[in-house]
Order: sequence, then structure tokens, then C-alpha cells
Amino acid sequence: QVQLVESGGGLVQPGGSLRLTCTASEIIFSTYGMGWYRQVPGKQRDLVARITGGGRTVLADSVKGRFTISRNNARTTMYLQMNNLKPEDTAVYYCNRAPDPWSSWGRGTQVTVSS
Repeated sequence: QVQLVESGGGLVQPGGSLRLTCTASEIIFSTYGMGWYRQVPGKQRDLVARITGGGRTVLADSVKGRFTISRNNARTTMYLQMNNLKPEDTAVYYCNRAPDPWSSWGRGTQVTVSS
């Protein structure tokens, strides 16, 4: 079973930047499509960015022009570069297979955008 660990979240002011990291227990990011999801308490978990096994990236409209999804050359780590952050980006961010996420989710990493 693949294990995923998210890190890099924190508290930033509007307009600031963060880079989230998803570390996999094995090489997966060229084999599976993967993505970043986010969830606000009381709301559904939404896919905000994904990268296919072939490296094609797709962003949700709400983050286009601000976020970038990528993976490292070893295909063991995935990143979400988040620029020009807005308060509405505040959420817990998770990584998982995309589409069709595995049923087991990690702890996620909290991103809070506030002045």
C-alpha cells in the first residue's frame, strides 16, 4: 500500500507563498496520476490540481495562474507551489491519486491565509 505524507503548510499573509510537499513511500508519480485536494471543515474535499502519469498538469479554475503542480526527477515527491495566496485558499491540503483517490488519506497539511 502506498503511503503519502503531506508537509509545508503554515500561516501566511494574503499575497504570500508556500510550497507543499507530498512524499511517497515508493516511486509512483510517473505511474499514477496524482493530485492535490483541499478541504474546509463542513465542506466537501475538492481536487485543486493534478498531474497525469505522463506529466500533464490540470488546475482548478480557482487556482489557475497562482498554483503550480510538479514532481521531482526521482518521481518520489510531488509539490504544490502556491503563490499570491488568498484567504479563501485556507484549508487542509491532501495528496492522493487523481482521479479515483485511494480510500486511505494522510493527515494533510494546514494552510491558513490571514492578515
